[in-house]
Amino acid sequence: MELPAGWVWARLGDLGEYINGRGFKKAEWGEEGLPIIRIQNLTGSGAAFNYFSGPLDERHIVDDGDLLVAWAATLGTHIWRGPRAAVNQHIFKVIPYVDRGFLHYLIEYKLRELVAASHGSGMVHVTRAKFDALRVAVPPLAEQRRIVESLEDQLSRLDAAADDVNRSVRRSGHLWSAVLNSVARGAVGHVLAASRSVAVSDVAAVGGGIQKQQKRRPVKNSYPFLRVANVGRGSLDLEDIHEIELFGGELGRFSVRDGDLLVVEGNGSPDQIGRAAMWHGEIADAVHQNHLIRVRPGERLNPRYLELIWNAPVVTNQLREVARSTSGLYTLSTSKIKSVRIPVPELCDQARLVEAAETWETHVVNAKKSLRTAVQKGLSLRRAVLNRALTGALVPQDPSDESAVALLARIQAQRAGRPGAKNPRRTSAAPRTAKAPAANTPAQAPTPAPTHAVQQEFDL
Repeated sequence: MELPAGWVWARLGDLGEYINGRGFKKAEWGEEGLPIIRIQNLTGSGAAFNYFSGPLDERHIVDDGDLLVAWAATLGTHIWRGPRAAVNQHIFKVIPYVDRGFLHYLIEYKLRELVAASHGSGMVHVTRAKFDALRVAVPPLAEQRRIVESLEDQLSRLDAAADDVNRSVRRSGHLWSAVLNSVARGAVGHVLAASRSVAVSDVAAVGGGIQKQQKRRPVKNSYPFLRVANVGRGSLDLEDIHEIELFGGELGRFSVRDGDLLVVEGNGSPDQIGRAAMWHGEIADAVHQNHLIRVRPGERLNPRYLELIWNAPVVTNQLREVARSTSGLYTLSTSKIKSVRIPVPELCDQARLVEAAETWETHVVNAKKSLRTAVQKGLSLRRAVLNRALTGALVPQDPSDESAVALLARIQAQRAGRPGAKNPRRTSAAPRTAKAPAANTPAQAPTPAPTHAVQQEFDL
């Protein structure tokens, strides 16, 4: 790339001070003090904040408006919008030497390049040395500010459109939940069906799975082994299938058959407890782990009907209740599953309800497909705008601007004259006066990452 007039090549590490967060131990978490910003608090996952009330270096304290960079696992740049907080390890608190907004967009762009190089995986690990060494084009300071002003105008419109698309995605999910509830209540469109509430044990066989142990390492009698990671809500992910060693007679006891429902026994999130998907015989002679409970429909149950009602909110609410323990954890067992009550109409009515629901499902799937296309188009437009901005094509150059060469020379001189901070000032975390903001509030323009991804490290 030929640089525009006044621009200069530099290392990313020369454009700011990148302070890695503190490694907080679980034993240090509390209910009072400063909220601890972890990566999951920046990605909109809804993760709750932990708190810290002990002494803390000032460099590990974040204030509203600070620039943060998640550099491990889910890469992303974020402007913190919230109360004073403590920053966890694997997140850089950035003290910019150039325009903060420009550095924000520049780092975002470079991180997106890394994600693209990983074939779309958002789970990328970048070492500090490699992060610092990233080669970037730097414009004059005045042009940086013009770039930021133009970017904020254009990206704000893209962000507004993205918000509309995301709301539509959520609405499509709500629509499908409503359809599932309608199936469970026996009324989908013009299809009406009377049903009786019966215990699962009366209409299905419930069985546990195999515990993973050292003695079960695959040797000479290994079989496909289904895990919690393979079971979503109403769908299966069979990209990563493990194997496990079986012993005499176990294949017959633990194999899954076409029509079996696989139910997740426990999960950290109450919303995911009991999620289930039907097995269609995708892999021959597969068995399942003990954290998956197998529900095998009897003669009175249509397997697809069972899958639909099992994932309906009216049934998942019941699953959460029976899964709740006195310790606050959520876990299911075969006995708890057997006690769950489900609506069971006649088989012919089950088939009619399934047919009506699948008609709705086709509409929902097509809508989600269109929305995903819109999301990708928005991301492509964002990349294109950032590319124009960071190659000098978004705003005109001004010959009267101080050159970036002079800017970097001044930064270098200031850094050389700055005394080393061998003893950073320590402070006690202020008592908590209010809850931390919702986890999806602090972040601006995070780098998106797929849910299922493998962490990678790059030699840059």
